[in-house]
Amino acid sequence: MTTLLVEDIGLLVHGDATTKPLRDTTLLIEDGRIACIGVDHPRADRVLSAGGLTVMPGLVDGHVHPTFGEWTPAQNSIGWIGNYLHGGTTSMVSAGELHIPGLDFGALTPELVLSIAITSKHTTGRARPSGVKINAGTVLLVPGMTEEHFDRAHREGIDQLKFIFYDWNRLGDGEAQRYVEWAHQRGMTVKMHSGGVSRSGSSRVAGRDVVAAVRPDIVGHISGGPIPPPDEDIVAIIADVPTAHIEVCSSMNFRATKLVAEQLSARGELGRLTLGTDTPGGTGVIPRGMLRNICFLASVCGVDPVAAVAAATGQTAKAHGLDTGVVAEGAPADLLVLGPVTGSTAGDALECFALGDLPGIATVLVDGVPLVPTRSQQTPPPSRSVSWRGEAAAPAAAPARVTGCC
Repeated sequence: MTTLLVEDIGLLVHGDATTKPLRDTTLLIEDGRIACIGVDHPRADRVLSAGGLTVMPGLVDGHVHPTFGEWTPAQNSIGWIGNYLHGGTTSMVSAGELHIPGLDFGALTPELVLSIAITSKHTTGRARPSGVKINAGTVLLVPGMTEEHFDRAHREGIDQLKFIFYDWNRLGDGEAQRYVEWAHQRGMTVKMHSGGVSRSGSSRVAGRDVVAAVRPDIVGHISGGPIPPPDEDIVAIIADVPTAHIEVCSSMNFRATKLVAEQLSARGELGRLTLGTDTPGGTGVIPRGMLRNICFLASVCGVDPVAAVAAATGQTAKAHGLDTGVVAEGAPADLLVLGPVTGSTAGDALECFALGDLPGIATVLVDGVPLVPTRSQQTPPPSRSVSWRGEAAAPAAAPARVTGCC
């Protein structure tokens, strides 16, 4: 059994809005999972001194568009997943593998979309590029699918489905609703593209009428991907589909995001909020996109920083059925150590978010493994440093290839 003690934690944020952060505590990790919070000097194979910084769950990006390998056509960049790791993202969920050369969005068939999802599940999803956990292989739902297609997807370990190119002229025939029912019978999650058309120009507009009729599990990028539904549709979707999680992304309409946050806050339903980046795409590669989401919610939209962190971690993970996103006994040790950069007036990471300051990331752990030991290549360093000791002290990490916008 391998053990890691994280000590000198100035502030521990759990990724659960109902759990109060802890100050001046410790964390024991055994075999990649959190064994205990608040322990007194146990024996450990190695020790990470957090230097009084904040420890919180790794960020869970609920909306990415991977392709085969790590190439992104919109920006022609390589190694974007490693850059996102250095931006604090430890888990990702595919919202569909769209960026395949020659893919004709107007000629998608059930066999084609299922084959793409299966291939991605067993390539990108298995490889874990740069150590990031990627739930890849999302089936893009199209007319004409049968229950056998859902059975095959389930047998291959696929658990994410998405409406984006579906013909909503068929809304009245009940097929889309059957897809949701079949998905739920197999423990699958259904996301829906909402708002106007995407960069491809081939997605279908989905407003209140479509969302209310189909009732997906997650309403994707409701505040814009790239444009949102009308304001009255946003308000109606939140009210009329109370079982749906509501997603906002960093490639968003900022005014609409503020409306979403205000509506959920007024209803006491911020627990429905999930976050993503909706990248790579026309808005670029945004390694710090999830951090920017948290900052915008906490500094502009009036969301408590603890709730904003929960939306970026535990809530997004839970909505997609992932085993991560919280700091709790038994949970995977997917963690960030971060804090104010030199020049910030904040005292800890939560205060950074409330001010709108991007914190500096020192360490990123995935399953207790220090993939970024002491210094992120995507943020300025925090004003205080971390240190390692023990027989198996953290190795030096290779610098990430820095590409894309910030």
